[in-house]
Amino acid sequence: MATALSALRLDPQRIRTFGSKLRAWYRRNARDLPWRHTRDPYAILVSELMLQQTQVSRVLDYWTRFLTRFPTLHALADAKERQVLDAWAGLGYYARARNLHKLSRAVVREGPRAWGDDTGPLLPAEPAKLRRLPGIGAYTAGAVATFAFERRASLVDTNVARVLTRVFAPRLQPKRSRDQKRIWAIAEATLPRTGKATWTHNQALMELGALVCTARVKRCDACPVRMVCRSSDA
Repeated sequence: MATALSALRLDPQRIRTFGSKLRAWYRRNARDLPWRHTRDPYAILVSELMLQQTQVSRVLDYWTRFLTRFPTLHALADAKERQVLDAWAGLGYYARARNLHKLSRAVVREGPRAWGDDTGPLLPAEPAKLRRLPGIGAYTAGAVATFAFERRASLVDTNVARVLTRVFAPRLQPKRSRDQKRIWAIAEATLPRTGKATWTHNQALMELGALVCTARVKRCDACPVRMVCRSSDA
């Protein structure tokens, strides 16, 4: 973390203030979303895949219905692809459903060998191992590790990248490939010390980007971290 801080010229005190203000705001303002009430890795994985490029309001009903129809990875693995796609119909980006189905069959068939081990649960807790599974990228791996297993793992999606660059490095462009590693380094450098706090921290980052620090409007007057935000410097 020290190397990342020095390379990015991030002030440790600024990071501490950012984290504490962000998490306090989340505890007061978080939306009551059903996947935030579970630590089931499968249920969280389904929510994360559904939420990719899809509004929360649309995912709410789909997530509940999908889990009712396929309550476990085993149930999903036993289903035919057409049944899975039918349950996904209307959400779009059907590669997500196909990859989820492939993942379920891989881990049910091979168990922990699917991600390079001989013992353990169907889904691993570590991001590096999660990324070995079909359709799991860096963000999804970090999300499942954090939200299901309370691991101290960084994650960067569109909302998180927007918040972190505006607060710490406004010159970075999230869509520019050479800047993406630096944004991930900022995400890593700003993590709290424990996995439990990281659960709140990562939820809060995404929530702030969705509700306050949005792509269309920067609601700086309502932002809990405006006192440390470089985009708010005058």
